[in-house]
Amino acid sequence: MKELLQPFPMPLIAILRGLSPAEAPQVGRVLFDAGFRMLEVPLNRPGAIEAMRALLQIAPPDAVIGAGTVLGVEDVEAVRAAGGRLIVSPHCAEDVIAHASRLGMLTLPGVTTPTEAFLALRAGAHGLKIFPAEMVPPSAFKAIKSILPPSVPMFPVGGITPQNMAEYAASGADGFGIGGQLYKPGCSETTLRDNAQAFMKERQHLLRTAR
Repeated sequence: MKELLQPFPMPLIAILRGLSPAEAPQVGRVLFDAGFRMLEVPLNRPGAIEAMRALLQIAPPDAVIGAGTVLGVEDVEAVRAAGGRLIVSPHCAEDVIAHASRLGMLTLPGVTTPTEAFLALRAGAHGLKIFPAEMVPPSAFKAIKSILPPSVPMFPVGGITPQNMAEYAASGADGFGIGGQLYKPGCSETTLRDNAQAFMKERQHLLRTAR
């Protein structure tokens, strides 16, 4: 499943909290056109599963769509039944990680400490969501990454902007999860497109300078 983490280098995960089923097709098209290929719809808002289904109907073949704020195995089952392949949690829930991994779904649990990171990996996590990134500045992010297996992808999530991506990338970030700085319910198509392009522009800059 790890190959799903990188449909292209340094993936950006769009976190679409509060996305409604009616709004999902328009939001999805804007993000797919901008180059996003990993989208999650957090489950702690009404209509999340239906919005995820709407994204799946228009997603390119290489897109990975799923859910965030996955708190229990029953949530994993609901996402799988709807066709989602991505399971993201805000915490290290070992039962969720193990269950999703057994089902062949991509798991990215949220961790903040080395202890949580190793517990998540032992449970079967494919990568780690470092959350909230506001509590793990680039220097701390680098320290945590240095003690983990080099093959483990790590994604800072929380407060990520085009302006702070470079410092995290220099500290070893393999990609980023982006929430309110990219999308908020009811934002205009123009605003969403401008935000998406700004993040993708910075990603492209980081990829060029990393060569």
